[in-house]
Amino acid sequence: MAAAIQCRDLRKTYDSKVEAVRGLNLEIQAGECFGLLGPNGAGKTTTIEILEGLLAPTSGEVFIFGHTWHENEREMREWLGISLQETRLSEKLSVRETIELFASFYREPRSSDEVLEELQLTEKADAWVGKLSGGQRQRLAVATALVCNPKILFLDEPTTGLDPQSRRQLWDIIRQFQQDGGTVLLTTHYMDEAERLCDRLAIVDHGQIIAEGSPADLIERLGGHHVVEFSTSGNSDGASLQAWRGLPSVESVREDSGVIALNVKEPHLTIPALLEAVGQRGSELQHLTTRQASLEDVFVRLTGRHLRDE
Repeated sequence: MAAAIQCRDLRKTYDSKVEAVRGLNLEIQAGECFGLLGPNGAGKTTTIEILEGLLAPTSGEVFIFGHTWHENEREMREWLGISLQETRLSEKLSVRETIELFASFYREPRSSDEVLEELQLTEKADAWVGKLSGGQRQRLAVATALVCNPKILFLDEPTTGLDPQSRRQLWDIIRQFQQDGGTVLLTTHYMDEAERLCDRLAIVDHGQIIAEGSPADLIERLGGHHVVEFSTSGNSDGASLQAWRGLPSVESVREDSGVIALNVKEPHLTIPALLEAVGQRGSELQHLTTRQASLEDVFVRLTGRHLRDE
């Protein structure tokens, strides 16, 4: 069976000098939830617009279930449901009218009542779009993508700005679509969202994939299962950072706004040695926490910045 989405040596250059995408290779299997992560300007949006058939690549090939956008564009559009980060909908239409409008663009759409129920919008069916809350608007945006009965769902930061309850409602909708056999390509600025939803993901920076795998695999490759974060009195310098690297079980060290983060395999060996080293320096420990390594740690180590800060 052909991959749901495949691209080979994808490149996009603007004005013959700005390389937004530089030789990107990607393969997403049917039924996967795949995440595309990266800082602003990394090439995520350009890549997705090329995959969606909205933008022509400078070079490279794109296949959707083995077909290219040069073969049967009308049929291929029926396979895709797309929800943008900000979907502008007419505020003077009702929720039902909006869904039925989008359904009219397709030959075999789902029933509006079914989509309303699935997105928990039945009670708001006759309400104007302009009267909806932020979470309801975002669910409506996803509803307009699902009403076409797609095989692949493109979601660009679907939960940005939503409260925790609304986020989890959308997570359930995404999981259900996947359980029903659908394929999801997701971009997000929330690392916990990527860890919970994505079977696999790729981290993109400067138009290239710099890491790819399951969230667990990427965290494993970080070199440590735990993170010990601490701060002490006095300033840190390169020499002191290297000294922390010499503590037992430490795999890597980084500093972020005065807080030292140690990636470690066995914190029960690291922490006693850390406390002793702080005492020998004549410093005082001001802060100490330990936690499981996360996807955020992977991202910071690979790109040198936090995704949420971009």
